[in-house]
Amino acid sequence: METIKLTIDNKTVEVEKGTTILKAARKIGIEIPTLCHFEMCDMNIENKPGGCRICVVEVDGRKNLAPACATEAQNGMVINSHNIRVLNARRTVLKLIISDHPFDCLVCAKSGNCELQSLATKFGIRDIPYQGEKSTYRKDTSPSIIRDVDKCIMCRRCEMMCNEVQTVGALSAVNRGFNSVVAPAFEMDLEKSPCTYCGQCVSVCPTGALTEVDHSNDVLRALSDRTKTVIVQTAPAVRAALGEEFGLEPGTSVTGKMAAALRRLGFKYVFDTDFAADLTIMEEGTELLDRLGRYLKGEENVKLPMILKVQIR
Repeated sequence: METIKLTIDNKTVEVEKGTTILKAARKIGIEIPTLCHFEMCDMNIENKPGGCRICVVEVDGRKNLAPACATEAQNGMVINSHNIRVLNARRTVLKLIISDHPFDCLVCAKSGNCELQSLATKFGIRDIPYQGEKSTYRKDTSPSIIRDVDKCIMCRRCEMMCNEVQTVGALSAVNRGFNSVVAPAFEMDLEKSPCTYCGQCVSVCPTGALTEVDHSNDVLRALSDRTKTVIVQTAPAVRAALGEEFGLEPGTSVTGKMAAALRRLGFKYVFDTDFAADLTIMEEGTELLDRLGRYLKGEENVKLPMILKVQIR
């Protein structure tokens, strides 16, 4: 593999050819803020929107600032990621994004876990000088996912996750200019789209534009009603994934602890969907093997997760 050398903030780094400036900077401990970038689509520069422009850096010999997440590092590059010009540009872009964003952070489902909120704090944004028209859209509440598009910053991470990683194809950028938004085709509701409610778009959304439907209060009310017998049914994956939330090693089984905790919360019975999950695994595994075989034979239009395609190559 061919390697190149470049200088970032007076530090020399050697990386593989094709590496982005952002990844090169992170290799030597230089943190460049981002909003539209996420690691799962880091292997394909061409498909990166580079739309938020929070990660811009100054490259010697280049007139305009370059988005670090979507610019390929070149041999001999000299880059400055934190001079006054760069910081002012990031602050200005951040203020413009916030100026078209609702100010309901106290009641937002992502409050405290919002990347836009965190960047505003980091950059010390205390006032928004840009006062003008704000984009407004109707809220879309599907059985599992809530789309509050007023909070969308057009980072398009959900679009990349849906199309490139999950290969579902339920989301894409529609319209142009001020009216542009990420939505299903023809701006239909998620319920009427090909969406499978996998929830991966929610996991990568940096704001409260995509959140899961939360029934926690309904469950608490049911548990407090002594006239009701409340039953909980868990998915097999929960027994391993749950432990990570409590600091255990990924993959640690917490079946017993989970069942005991649920009983203490007030659930009368705890059931596990083992058999139904086994059927799903067999069906999905068969489908994956079929797609993989057709892909290796060179058939066109075979949907395969991008990560798997990269591993095959």
